Amino acid sequence: MSAKSKAGAPEPTRRDFLYIATGTMGAVGAAAVTWPLIHQMSPDASTLALSSIEVDVSSIEPGQAITVKWRGKPVFIRNRTDKEVEEASAVSLDELKDKIAENQNLEASAPATNANRSAGEGRENWIVMIGSCTHLGCIPVGLSGDFGGWFCPCHGSHYDTAGRIRKGPAPENLAIPPFEFVSDETLKIG
Repeated sequence: MSAKSKAGAPEPTRRDFLYIATGTMGAVGAAAVTWPLIHQMSPDASTLALSSIEVDVSSIEPGQAITVKWRGKPVFIRNRTDKEVEEASAVSLDELKDKIAENQNLEASAPATNANRSAGEGRENWIVMIGSCTHLGCIPVGLSGDFGGWFCPCHGSHYDTAGRIRKGPAPENLAIPPFEFVSDETLKIG
């Protein structure tokens, strides 16, 4: 029989202690096994270091474009001419295959106007886009195609100077990553 305390409750036994100790060790062991599995899903240090980049755009003349690498993807940065901006602004949304801006800097439902695809007020000449065709992920050729923007020779997708899909099998406009001008000459992506 177990001994009773003065209050009438049974005293803990050695078996009670073993149950508690075993349960505690099992919980600690499960946590010790689970933590490395969860931790290995975090991005490594090299990926975190590339989460944002700064690009000097001072040498890009109107009509020129460069390609930089961000998070393992090509990013097109283009300084459009006044004529290219005017032509892109004149395009009606009814003419577009994808009417959504696909701009991570705006709300998801923003229309694909030239202004919503550009770098914003006072910087309408600048366009920054992830350079992967939205059809199968090929890299389009810049300053070419039927609309003077980008052309994906793999399957024939044509993008205009605002990166909007105009012709071909691609279903969406070229995506615009999060970016901002930190100065007149420096663009930060990410």
